[in-house]
Amino acid sequence: MDLRIFTEPQQGATYDTLLTVAKATEDLGFDAFFRSDHYLRMGSVDGLPGPTDAWITLAGLARETRRIRLGTLMTAATFRLPGVLAIQVAQVDQMSGGRVELGLGAGWFEEEHSAYGIPFPKEKFARLEEQLAIVTGLWQTPVGETFGYDGAHYQLVDSPALPKPAQSKVPVLIGGHGATRTPRLAAQYADEFNMPFASVEDSERQFGRVREAAEAAGRKGDDLVYSNALVVCVGKDDAEVARRAAAIGREVDELKGNGLAGSPAEVVDKIGRYAEVGASRIYLQMLDLQDLDHLELISSQVQAQLG
Repeated sequence: MDLRIFTEPQQGATYDTLLTVAKATEDLGFDAFFRSDHYLRMGSVDGLPGPTDAWITLAGLARETRRIRLGTLMTAATFRLPGVLAIQVAQVDQMSGGRVELGLGAGWFEEEHSAYGIPFPKEKFARLEEQLAIVTGLWQTPVGETFGYDGAHYQLVDSPALPKPAQSKVPVLIGGHGATRTPRLAAQYADEFNMPFASVEDSERQFGRVREAAEAAGRKGDDLVYSNALVVCVGKDDAEVARRAAAIGREVDELKGNGLAGSPAEVVDKIGRYAEVGASRIYLQMLDLQDLDHLELISSQVQAQLG
């Protein structure tokens, strides 16, 4: 089971804070550091000092880390034109020596678009599908050849399809709860399918849909990595769990029901239930980025038991 650290910087974090967490992620043996791609806080937090850009952040981290994978859950297709996104991700992949992964979603948070003057189109899923075709198509075009695309939303003419990523194939992550279109899109483009903030039972159903869609598309179901993203709140004892839950404005019982919360043994047991339905990777949503002791505890008491 791969454990990856997943942060939500729009809730309030500087680049320096993210760098500290990323370096701790690397030092403590976790597989990857991922971040959300949002420009507006959610809930009652003040979000100070303000948002940081996901791909600018990852570019900086690419030069200041050496081992961990780096990526997004999820970049919104509404934020960037597909040709620009392909260039950005390829460049950061080069800067990291080939450690980048692209999570790409349709975009959903209308308020952040309004706050920063970003268009929020009614038909987002079709745009996401075109973006995936363009981004992957640009990367796959042999050097010296050109790429063209004539879609309903995007048109590219004689693109040199440069630069290329350092990796021969940048892993693409697609996720979500949609029962039909999401599995189809994952089957066509994804290397990994991520089920965010879902129960074991819902994950099992959705993983099954994706497997069926992959096989219908001529792939093996096991060609994809299956993962979950879950909030994490671990403590050595009940008091420490309660303290960490209060620090992020959540209730312990709710966290135990909807995330990974409790003692290390409880969390290991619940991760095992996700593994039983096909998950081989968990993104641990860390909401208190100042609590590095939390990371250390998860590394020594949870990750160590998972091998």
